[in-house]
Amino acid sequence: MNIVHAEAPVPAHRLIPSQFPPVGLFDTVARAADLEAVMELAGWTNDRLVAERLARLPRAEWVFGRPNASIVMAAFLHAPVNGARFAGPDLGAWYAADRIETAIAEVAHHLRREAFARRLPGARRRYRAYGCRLLGRYRDIRGLDEPELYDGTDYGASQAFGEALRAAGEDGVIYDSLRHQNGVAICAYRPSKVLDVVQAEHFDIAVLVDSATITVTRLGVEPSPSQRQVGP
Repeated sequence: MNIVHAEAPVPAHRLIPSQFPPVGLFDTVARAADLEAVMELAGWTNDRLVAERLARLPRAEWVFGRPNASIVMAAFLHAPVNGARFAGPDLGAWYAADRIETAIAEVAHHLRREAFARRLPGARRRYRAYGCRLLGRYRDIRGLDEPELYDGTDYGASQAFGEALRAAGEDGVIYDSLRHQNGVAICAYRPSKVLDVVQAEHFDIAVLVDSATITVTRLGVEPSPSQRQVGP
């Protein structure tokens, strides 16, 4: 595999379920020592997995004292049970996309898988959109013939690949989106390089298990939401 690095697109877009409201635990803390005290007071350290992930994250990577720092840290401290494509369950990562349409397609895929696993005909969820600027140089695997890294369901090889990059101090991975044609996705390993995080619109996203169509309702400042279809 040829080793190529690239900068992340600016801005990068991320969608977070609105069921997890933003809690500004990290936003106003001035020192790492204060952060530990606040986390303990808020009960975060009572969660064994959160405490273990925080311990794995170098202190130099703790993000605090700036707007939406809590949103960034939550991505690393609340990892999926089975991990994600380029990150195992022991420590999360900041996943984002070059376009909001790509971010929508990515979360819709996982929403559809969730509905299938629960034996539901479909699912609907509201998301908050965030824009950000990702510093650093990312291992670029776009266009590579690496089927194990792009496997649609088995993340074993891609997680091993990603965690090896993380252990080596790499900033993350930039790769082709499997869910949106010509879309670009990013997996960022360093919270300190996730900058200028700004909340944007809300979206209602609905999917059916037996259809590739994604129904997206944009909830913004307009008097009435605008609805659009995103197809395969």
